[in-house]
Amino acid sequence: MERNEATFKSGFASLIGRPNVGKSTLMNQIIGQKIAITSDKPQTTRNRIQTIYTCEKGQIVFLDTPGIHKAKNKLGTYMVNVAERTLNEVDVVLWLVEPTTYIGAGEQHIAEELKKVKTPVILIINKIDTVKKEEILLFIDTYRKLMDFAEIIPISALKGDNTEVVISCIFKYLPYGSLLYDEDTITDQPMRQIAAELIREKTLWLLEDEIPHGIAVSIEKMKERKKGDIMDIEATIICEKDSHKGIVIGKQGAMLKKIGTQARRELEKMLEMKVNLQLWVKVKKEWRDSDFLLKNFGYDKKDL
Repeated sequence: MERNEATFKSGFASLIGRPNVGKSTLMNQIIGQKIAITSDKPQTTRNRIQTIYTCEKGQIVFLDTPGIHKAKNKLGTYMVNVAERTLNEVDVVLWLVEPTTYIGAGEQHIAEELKKVKTPVILIINKIDTVKKEEILLFIDTYRKLMDFAEIIPISALKGDNTEVVISCIFKYLPYGSLLYDEDTITDQPMRQIAAELIREKTLWLLEDEIPHGIAVSIEKMKERKKGDIMDIEATIICEKDSHKGIVIGKQGAMLKKIGTQARRELEKMLEMKVNLQLWVKVKKEWRDSDFLLKNFGYDKKDL
């Protein structure tokens, strides 16, 4: 890639917002590859995922944080801490919201947090594909009164509308500088973690509402065969209750088989090779309130 060092920019952009506003969908849209898992359930993203976008203009390192919400347990507190700490560490904050003229308590809470930081904030009103065009100005006007935003951009992350505007706006606020990562790097997530998250995504999509929050996935083995044509993956789905274990396995193992089939397809697409996936289900009661187990499932102790 030809680069003019004098005009090349690089820096960090944090993506924040209440659970389920489309942060991961936007991330995947910009990068053009699946990094962050998506589902219609809140609290899908548990770790701060670093995703890297590189073009001739520069390099943006995105921190896709867990949603900011009122914490109910140690896992919840961990997620909120990670999200709020990021605000002061980056060059620009992207706050994703839904198109509405009613600003709820959750949004008010985020606005109060954002007023405390010096970082410029770009407000992104997502899901504009779900509303009438003429209403968009009303939504902009509603949010504009909340605080002083650097920019306000209406987008549809799902359809990819206006995402290029988001990228050019981010570059306005980044410092001049050289590459932070090799230009072909798209994430700092270890492959095992992405594999675990992909399997967890399938459980989020396929299972009943109350179960997924209590689910973690632990990769026990991830090994390429000598010929390099097949990846053997062994993973354990951890749930909090015996009754949940039964639901995850399903009648005669049908649900577990379904999760495995869908996860294997995604993993093969991502790894570009055949995958032999074996899944187990274990019960670890109240793992979301155990420091040891949280750490064991890939959450960083310093963020607890």
